[in-house]
Amino acid sequence: MTTPSPASVDATVALLESGHYVADRGVATALFLALKLGRPLLLEGEAGVGKTEIAKVIASTLGRKLIRLQCYEGLDVSTAVYEWNYAQQMLEVRLAEAAGERDRAAIEKSVFSERFLVKRPILQAIEGDPAGAPVLLIDEIDRTDEPFEAFLLEVLSDFQVTIPELGTRTATTRPIVILTSNRTREIHDALKRRCFYHWIDYPSAERERAILRARVPGADASLTDQVVDFVQRLRTRDLFKSPGVAESIDWVQALVALDQVVLSPEAIDPTLGIVLKYQDDIEKVRGGEVTAILKEMSAGAGT
Repeated sequence: MTTPSPASVDATVALLESGHYVADRGVATALFLALKLGRPLLLEGEAGVGKTEIAKVIASTLGRKLIRLQCYEGLDVSTAVYEWNYAQQMLEVRLAEAAGERDRAAIEKSVFSERFLVKRPILQAIEGDPAGAPVLLIDEIDRTDEPFEAFLLEVLSDFQVTIPELGTRTATTRPIVILTSNRTREIHDALKRRCFYHWIDYPSAERERAILRARVPGADASLTDQVVDFVQRLRTRDLFKSPGVAESIDWVQALVALDQVVLSPEAIDPTLGIVLKYQDDIEKVRGGEVTAILKEMSAGAGT
């Protein structure tokens, strides 16, 4: 059962919160306008700050199907839009010939029919869903190359795809489109102009605490506060990759699983691989730096 799109920014904040996503007013405003005006929304930010999660939450809270296109270098139309099931087509041709069919036009019409069409994410989104417009998540668009970006520009402009053998498919109801980028490269200005845009930054300590309490409600409040304080201070260090909110959530869950209620060097050092994803960063933080951060936290708590 689908739910109507939110009628205001406040309703959008509430909708996201109902899906355990704690959003600031900036992202809620961008999302509300994208939904209301039918425009794609491009979310940029560091990995792990919650860009992909927004699409998942919107799909679940609005009761829409989530269609995800995971981008990568070399992504092409056959993977993103459609392709033909060549193995089944060849089998069909051989069966037709074995049955004595010699009309090549008839065979071609048979094999290039709907039952041999493999629909990929973009075509699935354009054809829609009887239950309501789906959410099309185009994840990590910055990983694709420029030719695919140019193709996507055309799709987002007209929401239609031409299949030479079958004709043009046009969306009767435009899907909700959310694109994400970790900004490993700049997205072309023409594509950005097709979208509303919002940068998602690392959250404040207050919002990160709210996120962790929503996502890991069983964690001790004091442990959650300590993790947020520690991670916030980690982000001020000179690291190759600062931890995102996703790592904070994973870390709290891991510490709870280990029955830890207090952050200590003994609890932190063995679990640093959950919050930091590069060995150089782990080696830089492990030991002395962990102790230094814990002392800063203790001094901060005493002031």
